[in-house]
Amino acid sequence: MPATALDPRTALVVIDLQKGITAYPLIHPVRDIISNTARLADAFRQAKLPVVLVTVAFSADGADALRTRTEAPPRALGSNPEFFQPVPELGPQPGDLLITKRQWNAFYGTELDLQLRRRQVTGIVLTGVSTSVGVDTTARAAHERGYNLTFASDAMTDTDPAAHEHATKKMFPRMGELDTTDALLALMRR
Repeated sequence: MPATALDPRTALVVIDLQKGITAYPLIHPVRDIISNTARLADAFRQAKLPVVLVTVAFSADGADALRTRTEAPPRALGSNPEFFQPVPELGPQPGDLLITKRQWNAFYGTELDLQLRRRQVTGIVLTGVSTSVGVDTTARAAHERGYNLTFASDAMTDTDPAAHEHATKKMFPRMGELDTTDALLALMRR
């Protein structure tokens, strides 16, 4: 379903568009994902709406990383500090909110909800990597907290085509609306 509206107080929340993660093999060209997200970020900044850059990082000793039993081992994250920096095309710019998470969901254990509520945000546009992990778990948490969600369909990607397809076709329509960057920019101009 195409996006029908954006709340007057909507934030752009960008998940894991950081130097190290965008170097992974992804199913869509990462330059397009970054470019579309940067276009949205520019529009949000011009409209004086919050831009939130979320990155995943861990302490130097890795003691704050989850260590649960899983069948699929977690992807190893780099140890180079640049791995954890947002891609340069996104900034950060003055006024952007920077959130560091230590698990998939950007709400859990961070001040994301607090910072959005203090800014009277009621809607979120989500972009980033990966669709089926960081974007999906953050969307679920946002939905449970009552935010109106909009997904920029051409500003997110994954390492797994089937997981991306499942999230965008089955899960996201149950939590919000999906549309292209161009359509969302047109909604912002209304």
